Order: sequence, then structure tokens, then C-alpha cells
Amino acid sequence: MTLAKVRQQDVAPGGLVRQGNDPRALAQIEDPGVALAIWRRRPLTSFQNWIDTLPADQLPVLRVVTAVAQVESLVRAACDIAGTPSCMERERLIGDVAALAEAFLSIMRTPYLRVRLERVTDDACKKFHRDYVTARLICTYRGVGTQYGDPGEGQAPQSVQSVPTAAPAIFRGNLWPCSGGVGIVHRSPPILGTGETRLLLVMDPIDDPASYPEEPVSIQARRH
Repeated sequence: MTLAKVRQQDVAPGGLVRQGNDPRALAQIEDPGVALAIWRRRPLTSFQNWIDTLPADQLPVLRVVTAVAQVESLVRAACDIAGTPSCMERERLIGDVAALAEAFLSIMRTPYLRVRLERVTDDACKKFHRDYVTARLICTYRGVGTQYGDPGEGQAPQSVQSVPTAAPAIFRGNLWPCSGGVGIVHRSPPILGTGETRLLLVMDPIDDPASYPEEPVSIQARRH
């Protein structure tokens, strides 16, 4: 992937959260007992400076159910619609979303993905929760990353951490087989009133587009 500059950090042994310094860290979401897998990468400084200073209305917005082969062209179209300036950094963003789609598909092995690029300016999803999906990939390209923690026996975690900006993370959801309803919970960081605009990428694995009748479907997908 072209966006990252490697952060030298070992994979954490055991526990609900696994972290690593390369894309292979994401595949650890399949390991027994793992509820969250994080690829702790740092973006190139030039890219982060560009996206942090881009006018908010030029950040791309996308919401679609699609086969992975179409993700790159769909993100490019979203950039065109938003007026995202043509430059090397824009190409890095487009390429990175497409690469993360490929990586997520290889782990989840479903024919479709639900892909969302969102501008976030409020406290959406402010309560700690688990998503009603098998798993969800989240990457915050701009702004504060997703907050998470282990609730233990309670409703909210006693200790809250944040996924680093630009670090892709895969969270197990309530539909993960044999999850038992335990594991990491997460929420969007509270930013209402700060003037901050986050750019958030969210991907869900989809077997049947009919499950999301409100979402546009880009093409007929093929099984891998």
C-alpha cells in the first residue's frame, strides 16, 4: 500500500486486541479470541498535511455496495463529484481505499463490500457499541481515530484508547460466528462544537446486496 510509512512495532501477544506494523496484522482478526486487529501505520507527512488542510467540502463522500474491482473507480468518481483536487495525494487516497478493500475481501471472503466514505462533523455513534455485522473495517484518514475499549462486565470500558489516524482496524461484530457477544466496543470520538471534520472509511462484508435495499449497487459481483 502506498499511503503508509512503517511504524516499527511488534505484534502484541494474546489478548482481545492485536496490533502490528504491516498489513498482515489485519488478518489476525481471524485468530481465536481476537476482537480487534489494528495495522499501526503512519501516513506520509505530505499526504497527511494535504488531507488535513483540504476544504471539508472537497473531501469525497461515497455510500455503495460493490464488488471490490469497482472500488477504485467509485472512489475516483466521488473525488470528481466533491472537487477533490487532482494531485499525487488524491491518487494515494484513491489507491489506498482500493487496496484496503482488497485486503478486507481476502480476509472476509465475501463477493460484495459495503463501502462508505463519510465526512463527520458531529458526535455520530457516540455510544460505545458493537456493530450488527460479522466484522467492520474502519480507517480514519482525517481527524481523531475511532475510540475503543474492553467493557469487561460493564456497559462501557473503564479505559478508552484511540485507533491512530490513518491506521486501518478490523472490529469483530455481533454476527461473528461463536463470538459469544463479548469483546471490544467502540464509538466515534466526540467532536461536536470543535469545528473538526473527520474523513472516515467504513467497510462491511456483504453476501447479498438485497440485505441493503437502500444502498446503490455498482455491478454484479463474482465470487472469489
